[in-house]
Amino acid sequence: MAEPREAQAVPVTLSTASVYPRRAAFAFEVAAELGYDGVEVMVWSDPATQDPAQLQRLSDEHGVPIRSVHAPTLLVSQRVWGRSPADKLRRAVDMAGELGAPTVVVHPPFRWQYKYARQFQDLVHELNEASLHQDDGVTVAVENMYPWKPRSRGDRELKAYLPGWDPAEHDYDAVTLDLSHAAIARQDGLALVHGFGDKLRHVHLADGTASGRDEHMVPGRGDMACDKVLEELARRDYAGDVVVEISTRKARTASERHADLQAALKFARAHLAPVPEPYQPPPPEHHHLPADAW
Repeated sequence: MAEPREAQAVPVTLSTASVYPRRAAFAFEVAAELGYDGVEVMVWSDPATQDPAQLQRLSDEHGVPIRSVHAPTLLVSQRVWGRSPADKLRRAVDMAGELGAPTVVVHPPFRWQYKYARQFQDLVHELNEASLHQDDGVTVAVENMYPWKPRSRGDRELKAYLPGWDPAEHDYDAVTLDLSHAAIARQDGLALVHGFGDKLRHVHLADGTASGRDEHMVPGRGDMACDKVLEELARRDYAGDVVVEISTRKARTASERHADLQAALKFARAHLAPVPEPYQPPPPEHHHLPADAW
């Protein structure tokens, strides 16, 4: 029998991206219904995700706190909050502070954002340094990405990010580990936990395979040993959040979407428990293909 670990409740929260194409309001509703500990707001075209007043109303209405904000740095959100990525990151930090969310997640700059890329590391450090002097400061945690390998180029990598896709190669104060992204990069999730060490402040929980697609599968349905990653987080008294960020885009009904979101929550809670519980998510009620990826 495994030795009991010292109990520490790691918050398991739900990314609003997990309910796409449903909007943020639905994410708050289902998070409350299923018993998630909070919500991560992905800022994108949904007007509610851009408005702290609307978000606060949703949080109050459903009794679900907003624990993190994902800055609008995806390709699909390049025009949200204007065209300046540096200003958008600052605005995300301001909104997180207003909402009481302790973490902002940001992707590294794209290569064509050369001006932003030159100042990115200094900007992130500046924002994190400022938060040290505030009681309700916000930590900016840079997310791991992956190499782009267009099929026409075989195994050749397209340099899509500056200063690079792997935060381990750069001097960031805090890091977000996305396990689906690690799958694309063919990195070992457990090794990344060890390598990031105390810089690991935030985890996006989703499974993946070596398909080369950003699949964001329910944990336990891929190859990333998500159970071992969660058990290691609990063992080392990880103090951040674990955010379920899965794709339910192909769910045909609300029931199918709920089933995936519930399975992901059960998986996280089972393997973050003081004594890990053997939980394997049931097969999906809908057909999940690599083409379903984001």
